[in-house]
Amino acid sequence: MKTTIGIIAGSLRKESFSRKIAKALIPMAPDGYEFKLVAIDDLPIYNQDFDDHNEVPESYITFRNNIESLDGVIFVTPEYNRSVPGCLKNAIDVASRPYGKNKWDGKPAAVFSNSPGAISGFGANHHLRQSLVFLNVPVMQQPEVYLANVQDLLDESGSLKDNKTKDFLQQAVNAYITWFNKNHSTNS
Repeated sequence: MKTTIGIIAGSLRKESFSRKIAKALIPMAPDGYEFKLVAIDDLPIYNQDFDDHNEVPESYITFRNNIESLDGVIFVTPEYNRSVPGCLKNAIDVASRPYGKNKWDGKPAAVFSNSPGAISGFGANHHLRQSLVFLNVPVMQQPEVYLANVQDLLDESGSLKDNKTKDFLQQAVNAYITWFNKNHSTNS
């Protein structure tokens, strides 16, 4: 049985750089692992009333089940206003609720951030880590993955243009797998 790592792109835009980077990671999965994209597009804004009044949207149920089935997660996120995009924070909230039923619990994660600018999504990267700490999600510390000027890293088809970036991301994926194996609990 393969170990399943979810890859979540923190942007809803059709031509999202994060989504393109996330797709580029899929073939980097080593033998014995499956990387799969986990969509966050159809999640209504979290409202506790859904859970309190047993009116949970079907998309929440599907998403929560998807997160629960994962062994680990790689987040690929842009930065909006020096923080995490609202859609990604919403996805975090949806799968962490209702209180006491946190689907993220114990799943080793990595955060890869990107930006068209030079700061590379630093703020989003660290704000996301702050939420993950509270949710008991161990997050890989090194190597840090910040992709600056991301628009220059992709060709017209959305594929990575140069081997330097591909090699860097493959090294980060390899480090994550090593780190994952040290931090994954079969009980999570």
